[in-house]
Amino acid sequence: MRRALTAQEMRRVDAASADHGMPGSVLMENAGAALTRTALTLAGPQGRFIILCGTGNNGGDGLVAARHLAAAGRTVFVELLGELTSLQGDPARNARALTASGQTFASIPEDLPVGHGDVVIDALFGTGLTRPPEGRFADAIGRISVWRASGAKVVSADLPSGLSTDTGVPFAPCVTADATTAFGFLKLGQAIEPGASRCGCIELIDIGIPRAAQSVLPSQGTFLLEETDVKGRLPQRKAESHKGTFGHVLLVAGSWGKTGAAALAAKAALRSGAGLVTIATRPECLEPVMSHAPEVMGVELVNDGPLGLSDFNSILEAADGKQALVIGPGIARGDETARLLASLLEELTIPCVLDADAINALGSNAALLDKAKGEILLTPHPGEMARLIGKTTADVNADRVGVARAFATQHSVVLLLKGARTIISRHDGAVFINPTGNAGMATGGSGDVLAGLTGALLAQGLSTEDAAVVGAWAHGAAGDLAAAKRGLMGLIASDLIDHLGDVWTRWSR
Repeated sequence: MRRALTAQEMRRVDAASADHGMPGSVLMENAGAALTRTALTLAGPQGRFIILCGTGNNGGDGLVAARHLAAAGRTVFVELLGELTSLQGDPARNARALTASGQTFASIPEDLPVGHGDVVIDALFGTGLTRPPEGRFADAIGRISVWRASGAKVVSADLPSGLSTDTGVPFAPCVTADATTAFGFLKLGQAIEPGASRCGCIELIDIGIPRAAQSVLPSQGTFLLEETDVKGRLPQRKAESHKGTFGHVLLVAGSWGKTGAAALAAKAALRSGAGLVTIATRPECLEPVMSHAPEVMGVELVNDGPLGLSDFNSILEAADGKQALVIGPGIARGDETARLLASLLEELTIPCVLDADAINALGSNAALLDKAKGEILLTPHPGEMARLIGKTTADVNADRVGVARAFATQHSVVLLLKGARTIISRHDGAVFINPTGNAGMATGGSGDVLAGLTGALLAQGLSTEDAAVVGAWAHGAAGDLAAAKRGLMGLIASDLIDHLGDVWTRWSR
């Protein structure tokens, strides 16, 4: 896993580095050298370098890169957005070193003929930006956009200027980079969308931050998942195993007109290793669901209409002997559904996945989760999350990590917040960001597949954290394989199930 830092965490690490004998001047020199290497890989043989520098440390990194590029005999244009006399500390020292080498500063006009083979280095803002760029800085970002549209490559120092370090939400305006050289650590805004897409190819560079300086970071941080970490959470199957070894999942899912949701969840659970899968649903829905997979077993919930308290005993009886419960995909909810959920959670000790209309049934009464006896995994999309916390979808998307962390810690659950770069928050505040998946998965039924997948992993004995992490990665990886074959527009939810086996096969090698 790679740790992703907030702006405040990065400031603390920088300060601790100095305390442990690593001066900022050395870190800046190393950062500028790394920025130079990245820029050179994108430049043509005769390509020129246009470098726009702010007056802070990010600008200092750009000044170091300008000096290295000029020393290599490349054509370099450097613009400092501010007065030389306003520079202090390491940026001032690097400005003096650059001018001493014979390089001059000048305003670079938008109509400078820039094209293929040329590289623009964005060194305007670092992690300290907290508001939209204005004035000459907004104008500079506009020129960068023009030059990129003309064919030049854009390299950002640490993160694209105009991007919020902590939320990944771009201010207006904001640079879109072809590559970003991240110094020391990933920044949170680079690890989540839409910030990740603004960064282009991210190269994480060790600039010499002492290991001891990292002790200032909280133990429960935010991490970008990597495949080697994820697949290690999935136990290997022993030769003497049998179907009982891998657990029995109960799915309370489906209603008339939404039997497909139950079928997708059931097939995903089967394809994800559950030994046995049982669907509990209304009698008229059972045959359509079971017709999709002969391996599925069924239990009738004989009452009519939405799920309510009258279904409590039937579901409780069906859950006996099961290792995991999934409730929500395609259910009909009514006035009593929330009370049913509360009663079940207070009684059952097996882990439970709450998805879709089970989450919607809670409404803004998330306190019902606090009395649960078993471990809870919630899998909301941003709209469902917004209803849970009584805010808007825009509020959720403005700070996905913060929202997920706050809810999970308050209610002692594992929360899997779906969307581009799915967020998984543990109840102690640790957050994991999943990088797999694509826009083709924004299609009906994709969430039902994830619900069945995570339920199967829980039934096999994985913790709620591991089920969420493995499930999110495998779900997205299956989507990536499906998109490579079908294209983003042609991808449908059942394609994910078809490719889950390919993910498990890859991990078994």
